[in-house]
Amino acid sequence: MSHHPDDAGGPDHPGAAPRPGATAGSDPARTAPTVTVIVPVHNTRRYLDRSLGSVFAQTLDRHRIEVIAVDDGSTDGSGAWLDAAAATHPHLTVVHQPPSGGAGRPRNVGLDRATGDYVFFLDSDDHLGPEALQRLVAMAEEYGSDIVYGRIVGTGGRGAPVDLRTTSPRVSLHDSPVYWTLAAYKLFRRSFVERHALRFVEGRLLAEDLPFGITALLRAEVVSVLADYDCYYLHGRDDDSNASRQDVDWPAYLAYIGTVLAGLAAEVPPGPDRDRLLVRHFHGEILMPFAAPYLARDEAGRRAMRDAARPLVDRYLTDRVLAALPPGLRLRAHCLRAGLDAELAAVVRADSAAAPAPPRIEDGRAYAGYPHFRDPEHPLPDALFDLTDRIAVRQRLDGARWVGGVLHLRGTATLRTAGADAVDLVLHRSGAHHRIPAAYGPDGTWHAALDPATAAGGAPLADGVWGLKIGVAVHGAGEAAAAEGPAPVPALRREAWLVPEADGPVTDTAPRIVSHGPAGPTVAALFRSSPHGHLHLDLDHDGARRPLGADLHGEAGCTRTGRATVAARLTLPGCPTDAGLQFVLRDGTRTVALRTTVERAAGDRYRAHSRLRGGPPGTWRVALRLTAGGLRRELPVRSADGTGPLTLTVPDRRG
Repeated sequence: MSHHPDDAGGPDHPGAAPRPGATAGSDPARTAPTVTVIVPVHNTRRYLDRSLGSVFAQTLDRHRIEVIAVDDGSTDGSGAWLDAAAATHPHLTVVHQPPSGGAGRPRNVGLDRATGDYVFFLDSDDHLGPEALQRLVAMAEEYGSDIVYGRIVGTGGRGAPVDLRTTSPRVSLHDSPVYWTLAAYKLFRRSFVERHALRFVEGRLLAEDLPFGITALLRAEVVSVLADYDCYYLHGRDDDSNASRQDVDWPAYLAYIGTVLAGLAAEVPPGPDRDRLLVRHFHGEILMPFAAPYLARDEAGRRAMRDAARPLVDRYLTDRVLAALPPGLRLRAHCLRAGLDAELAAVVRADSAAAPAPPRIEDGRAYAGYPHFRDPEHPLPDALFDLTDRIAVRQRLDGARWVGGVLHLRGTATLRTAGADAVDLVLHRSGAHHRIPAAYGPDGTWHAALDPATAAGGAPLADGVWGLKIGVAVHGAGEAAAAEGPAPVPALRREAWLVPEADGPVTDTAPRIVSHGPAGPTVAALFRSSPHGHLHLDLDHDGARRPLGADLHGEAGCTRTGRATVAARLTLPGCPTDAGLQFVLRDGTRTVALRTTVERAAGDRYRAHSRLRGGPPGTWRVALRLTAGGLRRELPVRSADGTGPLTLTVPDRRG
């Protein structure tokens, strides 16, 4: 929301009242709603069709939804639009009030009028996914959640505050990322909100939701995360007028943050738990203004900002917090605490540069490329610049395809901020690991060929499940390889799981027959692990985990002369040309192998058929025996309609 700065007064202000004719949905005979959606509105007319429209289009029954839109002194026609919408949407209530200077008062007005079991706060320039409320409410009802976080998606130039990737019925704010998004847009149990008298700070344009969000997370018994559906779309405005982008009185803002953190400190004693929470506040509030807003001020303005921030740094910057910050924020915090004003400005200017300086790699460590590193005139400890533990692999898997019995993988990979000099494919299993060199190009692309017959240093891979990782190495200054001589030892190396996108390049996951060295063929299959989706290769000679012939279907019949016939079709990826396929009949005690004719078509497709010239009468189950070197499998044949196993009846011709 974007608001005028003037305040509307206390909660009994006569302007905070529903407009006659705009309170449809207040029929006392109406069933109580399940969820109340509270929407503060201030001069967002251009977004209301999208925002409120996403609420009207929810898959949750509209009789279970109550919408309270609070028009906070709009002057762009938003109020008229809301009144017109209320005339056609009985579950929409519109409240009009003078401008209050922030989203806090409109949300509080909505809370005071809410009747749903749950409340959800939707900003009027954002929108919901169609199934958001149905899914959020279902999770809250199933698990007794006080708060449910839905997955947040940034759009229109705004990023999501946190990437929620794993759905969980119950999380802790100390071992999950939920504390990193304290904004209001989530589902709250209304009885929980009222029991703890949770309300938003009024008259503030920025961070008005911090006390509400902090207290809610500290006191909630059950916090749940719904990460497998895009619930909330966080929009950037095309006129750059989001509240978080407005100019503010930063010294006053930092003084306000001091009161917020004092409340946090009163509830969480000193120690690791408090420090973990404070890291988020150094990122999000204390050091956030020391960027473009700081550089835009004259020296008096900068001094006022430093003076406002320094008490927060002095009180809350423990060694644990400092170590947990990235180098840029670590340097800011140190400079504020030590009164290094010139160094602080240099760090901020470096972060504002179009192209940041690359890190320095030496002695197995990486140091951020900020000014004054090892500058004797500006003594700053190396530890402030150290980002070794923060350098991670940035990679994408672009393809995974079997060619014969060799798996070809390709993608892009680099070390974040540090680049890369070499890449390899890494296979992990039960403490064992093997590396397969990859071809690496100057554009960051890589290609590796994994042959199960030679991947273990020239020997076959052992049977079992192998996890696939990408290893990325970078060499430090002066460590480049000589024209001749051994390859340099990498100064820095990282590994990361290969994680294909859900709809990405790994589609060839059917089990297939591959060469496995002297032991003969084996069965290989790619699969994604659950729940994280890491790519794995399963080598299964015994056939217990990855059965072949998933599409094996057949039919049995009888010729005009009374002879029994059986035919089947299947796909056998990678099947050797000299492999044998033979029908086998089984009953409770006997096995009969049939003379079988096999026809091979394109795409590893096979057709097998057989005609019995005689044989024991009875009803038999049909299987197809595969023999390829030392690999021997009996694949059950299913009926053509898929209802069960295929059976063949051999008539008794003796009579």
